[in-house]
Amino acid sequence: MVRDSPEFLLQRRQRLLLRSAELRVALAAQSQVLKAPLALADQARAGAQWLYRNPGWPLAALLLLWVLRPQRALRWGGRVFGAWLTLRRAQVWLAPPRL
Repeated sequence: MVRDSPEFLLQRRQRLLLRSAELRVALAAQSQVLKAPLALADQARAGAQWLYRNPGWPLAALLLLWVLRPQRALRWGGRVFGAWLTLRRAQVWLAPPRL
């Protein structure tokens, strides 16, 4: 069969389409492993976005904790402040370089 013949090209196209379909099925099966970790990351991101848009709720919870249990509030306040500082440092570190 001649390489430029329509039959050869049609068969080659069919083989490539079949191979492409097989690769898509294999990729879909292999990507199932990432489904749970990516869902968890999406939830964490959504939670962080909610906290960023609604900063009053965590502050109100900390104030309530301060009124009910001052020692615990100081401890948790320090932890929250430390987490905030770590987040700010990570944002600076992950930011694209300025040219």
